[in-house]
Amino acid sequence: MPEPGSTFFPVLTVACEQTEVLLFDPISSKHIKTLSEAHEDCVNNIRFLDNRLFATCSDDTTIALWDLRKLNTKVCTLHGHTSWVKNIEYDTNTRLLVTSGFDGNVIIWDTNRCTEDGCPHKKFFHTRFLMRMRLTPDCSKMLISTSSGYLLILHDLDLNKSLEVGSYPILRARRTTSSSDITSSGSSSGSSGPRAVGSPCHQNDSGPLSEKHLSRSSQREGGSPRNSLEVLTPEVPGERDRGNCITSLQLHPKGWATLLRCSSNTDDQEWTCVYEFQEGAPVRPVSPRCSLRLTHCIEEANVGRGYIKELCFSPDGRMISSPHGFGIRLLGFDAHCSELVDCLPKEASPLKEIRSLYSHNDVVLTTKFSPTHCQIASGCLSGRVSLYQPKF
Repeated sequence: MPEPGSTFFPVLTVACEQTEVLLFDPISSKHIKTLSEAHEDCVNNIRFLDNRLFATCSDDTTIALWDLRKLNTKVCTLHGHTSWVKNIEYDTNTRLLVTSGFDGNVIIWDTNRCTEDGCPHKKFFHTRFLMRMRLTPDCSKMLISTSSGYLLILHDLDLNKSLEVGSYPILRARRTTSSSDITSSGSSSGSSGPRAVGSPCHQNDSGPLSEKHLSRSSQREGGSPRNSLEVLTPEVPGERDRGNCITSLQLHPKGWATLLRCSSNTDDQEWTCVYEFQEGAPVRPVSPRCSLRLTHCIEEANVGRGYIKELCFSPDGRMISSPHGFGIRLLGFDAHCSELVDCLPKEASPLKEIRSLYSHNDVVLTTKFSPTHCQIASGCLSGRVSLYQPKF
């Protein structure tokens, strides 16, 4: 849907498996238009850039830009990825479009210089097993999840600076902490505490990226260098000894936390987890840090094994909508839908189920809150889209 403040009528856009994009009026549920050949393969993601322009990405390896005022043709098609494109992010300040795909690449597109032939672009980052990529609301961090269970965080983000192998500092891989890890001594060797892991990023044969790769020119006086990389293995309940795949990645609308959907490597468990950002630079630019702390979690139904389920925060960040079998669950940090900062537990606590909504006859794979109206949309494997709104 268009972002808040739009002068256009609200539009619900639906990405479809068979090359199509559907547009609906979410208020009346009326079908507006079908872009029958939006791409040459499955459409994976849709992102509004302003109140009229939106971008779509596809398994056909391309990104397309569209204008709501002229939907009969694309504004342009962007070529640069070599495999399925899965994510689209946008920096409204610089008007830079950021995309990621299963080729492992994160690519930056300059929409300020867009023509019918496309946009100037550059490869920004590469990692193996890339699943999802997100920007924090203030675009100060980039988070990347992988199918091998790693979560990568680029701190003090500068999208104008391409990251080549060895040109960025790594802030040492660690496991995310629980509250008990913070208060215990750093010498603890238990499985719940921080532990070193290998970097999933491209490296040379000499081993993981280390302090010697940190160039003096990339450091800033009195703080961390731009685009410093942190590699984490997020703590997931019940998965400490088996590993997991981070299939869905979302960010709190106020930038306070990240929301992950994780599945075990054997696909027999699924979890929704919330991790609070712990701000503050390390003592030295290359000293160990751990930016995330598990605060809330809940086990999911694990229906539809192997399919990715996309979950989301509400616009105010007080609720989470999560696919749950043939429906969705609305989850809160407490039973009163309080702000996250008002109910941070000392130990990781269960998310509270506020309401369950079931109206599908197949596995729900995605759900989204409207940014402007009291509505939630959900979509299932067989193609049905449901809209929910509260009765006052």
